[in-house]
Amino acid sequence: MESSKLLEQKIQEKEKELNRVKLELATLRKQHPSFEVANYELTDTEGRKVLLSELFNDKKELIIIHNMGKSCAYCTLWADGFSGFTSHLENRAAFVLTSPDDYKTLADFSMERGWAFKSVSTMGPTFKEDLGFKNVEGFWPGVSILLKEEDGNIKHYTKASFGPGDDYCSIWSLFELLPDSSGGWGPKQNYGQ
Repeated sequence: MESSKLLEQKIQEKEKELNRVKLELATLRKQHPSFEVANYELTDTEGRKVLLSELFNDKKELIIIHNMGKSCAYCTLWADGFSGFTSHLENRAAFVLTSPDDYKTLADFSMERGWAFKSVSTMGPTFKEDLGFKNVEGFWPGVSILLKEEDGNIKHYTKASFGPGDDYCSIWSLFELLPDSSGGWGPKQNYGQ
């Protein structure tokens, strides 16, 4: 059995290696060619039409979360986690969650979950398809970074998909510290289940 000191050294080396790989991945994602994004008309949780450009507020960068809607317990888990980071995220960039659900379903669900961030329905326009988060098989979750240029044009800068174990939901890293990791655990829409 390895000594505790040697084990700690190996852990630190792996953490450094993981951080290096994460930086390489971030660099690769930023190499995707950017493309112009239409100024889509979406619907806020009050039923008002809102242009994509308005979601930037006074920022030049917009973090768009591509949620799959109320039916996805995993997407709910990720969104629940973003609630705690909302003020920090919005201090750096504009932040909004998008859902394919109708605005009323989204409004009720976000209120029930206590989400502190802006949410908009993408029902109607081809927003999710055009940004690469829907195909013939359906929707999938992730994040897009959009940039607003000086002339008002909107560009898609980069994106990433979400899934168990990713860096966008800290709960998985905590579970990995447990004796049996996540132990086959999966999120539930209702906490009491």
